[in-house]
Amino acid sequence: MSQAPSASGAPEQNGLGTMHGQPGLAQQVPQLVPASPGAGMGGSGSSSSGGGGKAEAPSKQGKKSARMDRASEEYRQRRERNNMAVKKSRLKSKQKAQDTLQRVTQLKEENERLEAKIKLLTKELSVLKDLFLEHAHNLADNVPPTGPEETAVANREGTGP
Repeated sequence: MSQAPSASGAPEQNGLGTMHGQPGLAQQVPQLVPASPGAGMGGSGSSSSGGGGKAEAPSKQGKKSARMDRASEEYRQRRERNNMAVKKSRLKSKQKAQDTLQRVTQLKEENERLEAKIKLLTKELSVLKDLFLEHAHNLADNVPPTGPEETAVANREGTGP
C-alpha cells in the first residue's frame, strides 16, 4: 500500500487503520466505526462516510456541505425557486379539485335529466302498449274468420263460389 502505516494504530484521516499481522508488515483495513465522534451521523443518516453505512444516492453525492449558509445568495435563490414551485403545485392541485367538483355537478345534472327521460319514455311505452293491445282485441272481434272451415260452411249454405 502506498501510505505509511500509522505508528499508533489509531484510525487515520482517510478512515483506514493499520493492522499489524506479521512482524514488519502493516496492512490498512477499513474502520467499522467513524474516525471522529459524530462522523457519518448527518441529518438523514445516509452519509457514506463512516464505513459500513448506507451509500448516498447519486443525487446526494458531491453535496458534502448539506447545510448551506442561510445568508448566501444561492440559498436565497433556491428557497425562492422552491417557494414558487410549491405555490404552483398547490394552485394546480386546487384547480384540479375545482375541475373535478364541476365535472361531478355536471354529471349529476345529466343523470337527473336522463332519469327523467327514462320515466317519460317508460310511461309512453306503457300507453302505446295499452293502445296496441286494445286495437289488437278490437280487430280480433270485428274480423270474420277466414279459415278453411268458414269456406266449407259458406259453400254449404250456397253463399260461396
